[in-house]
Amino acid sequence: MPQEIAQDLIRTDDGTLKVGTAETVAISESEVESIDLYNTFSSVNTVDPQLYADHDVKRGLRNADGSGVLAGITNISNVHGYKMEDGIKVPDEGSLTLRGYDLYDLLGSPDDDRRFRFEEVAYLLLMGDLPTQDELDKFISVIDSKRELPDGFTASMLMKDAAPSIMNVLSRSVLQLYAYDDHAEERTPKHEIHTALSLLSRLPRVMVLSYYSKRARFFHESMIMHRFRDGESTAETILSMLRPDREYTPDEAIMLDVMLCLHAEHGGGNNSTFTTRVLSSSDTDPYSAYSAAIGALKGYRHGGANLKVRAMQEDLKASVPKEKWADEGAVADYLRRVVRKEAYDRTGLVYGMGHAVYTLSDPRAVICRSFAKRLADGTEYMQEYELLETIDRIAPEIVADERGVTKTLCANVDMYSGFVYSMMGIPEDLYTPLFACARMAGWAAHRFEEIVTGKRIIRPAYKNTKTGVREHVPMDQR
Repeated sequence: MPQEIAQDLIRTDDGTLKVGTAETVAISESEVESIDLYNTFSSVNTVDPQLYADHDVKRGLRNADGSGVLAGITNISNVHGYKMEDGIKVPDEGSLTLRGYDLYDLLGSPDDDRRFRFEEVAYLLLMGDLPTQDELDKFISVIDSKRELPDGFTASMLMKDAAPSIMNVLSRSVLQLYAYDDHAEERTPKHEIHTALSLLSRLPRVMVLSYYSKRARFFHESMIMHRFRDGESTAETILSMLRPDREYTPDEAIMLDVMLCLHAEHGGGNNSTFTTRVLSSSDTDPYSAYSAAIGALKGYRHGGANLKVRAMQEDLKASVPKEKWADEGAVADYLRRVVRKEAYDRTGLVYGMGHAVYTLSDPRAVICRSFAKRLADGTEYMQEYELLETIDRIAPEIVADERGVTKTLCANVDMYSGFVYSMMGIPEDLYTPLFACARMAGWAAHRFEEIVTGKRIIRPAYKNTKTGVREHVPMDQR
């Protein structure tokens, strides 16, 4: 790897990574500073928070009690986390249904028949009902047949322009695949289904190749390019392409399959799915809609939250000696410092706790925890698993005590997802991309529903509080 290529990724004074030489970055920042943009950024873009209350604006399309503003109708899934009684939000056990089927029933328990279910869940989301064995076999065969990438795509799109963010490469790759589709602007059901299945099939391969391209460009590591193997499930395909020796255990493949199922769909109101529906309502092409959804999922307040959770857990492990991980008091002391903004990133947030909808429990977290325990049992990871269980158990009370609030908190799926990936040796760079590979099924289902039923561009109103018209001042008088 030429030295000058590796130097393209540099760290600036504020600690962020930028692509380009130090000289080009310095010139760019100097030019921006010359127009005084930094000094006016906040003042120009600040809106008085009181105006939101004055005009009854639902910030984030959320009501004052945290419940979502009703923005649409869907038959795809239901995310239940609370009840409304006489206009009051009452905490309730969480449930997630996909096409009317409860998630617990779809995934079973760690001791049930151990088969791969992600393809079955994807079929359910896209086709509306559970498949027969023959229908599932045909569906898997179609996905299997679409993993090939266009000639030269890996070299030109993934290796030549490797980037620090795998999510950005996924988004860019989806847009670029538009160029290889002779029918990209069609809106027929046939084309929509073809596009969705091709991306569901290809995204895992793009993800793994992008990861190794990044490692080769920026860290001088080997570029590993395993070919996918026919007949493997999506989970098996990911592990066999990712592992240098292509080896994985049945437990690991089943666990990854469970994670894909947990992330496949989560209602129409989550940010990336709503993004899919917003773009689809404008009658844009499917590649544009799915690419935008990936960009939305990347955010730390959405799919990228799994990285913040894992980073906080690593900070806890570094701050509390391993021999005290079982000491509830020591763990509680750390969490209190986090809430008081004295530890970790000083935001006061206990990452992995709380959700926009779920109150008493997140069914995804419940399922993930049970499968994670099975995978960790008898290994060196069991002590860390028990540490996470302690956080899960005591964090709600600590947050309530420190903040003096009564909001009900529960662990969300991210409390355990990063830990599960770490047990399988999956790098942090792939935590959120794995989420995207799975959620592709849900995004496609919602796009289908939007283009068939929506029939109206999503266009909410924004109130302009700048009243009156400002007098124009000629250039020579400013």
